[in-house]
Amino acid sequence: QVQLLESGGGLVQAGGSLKLSCTASGSTNSISVIGWYRQVPGKQREWVASVTNSGTTNYAGSVEGRFTISRDGAKNTVFLQMSSLKPEDTAVFYCYVRTPLSYVWGQGTQVTVSS
Repeated sequence: QVQLLESGGGLVQAGGSLKLSCTASGSTNSISVIGWYRQVPGKQREWVASVTNSGTTNYAGSVEGRFTISRDGAKNTVFLQMSSLKPEDTAVFYCYVRTPLSYVWGQGTQVTVSS
């Protein structure tokens, strides 16, 4: 019903910046929340940030002040601007959306921060 495709991951130096994008297709009108999780191999998936239909943004304490989430008006695309990146930010970042039926996840995009 909703499909997600992430892009923008890569390798950056500590202190640098990256901007991730997630494009939703399908029944995008059903999306109420869109955001990002991240996961390190062998670790539990960690919620990072989200934005609601009304434009309310929320952040995990570990990224607040460094990351900024935004979306377009049609909820078709969400962005995650990441600044002051740290090696501990290295993870696979997953876009997600909340719909009346379920959570939907993207395939993930790798972010690697070198020291």
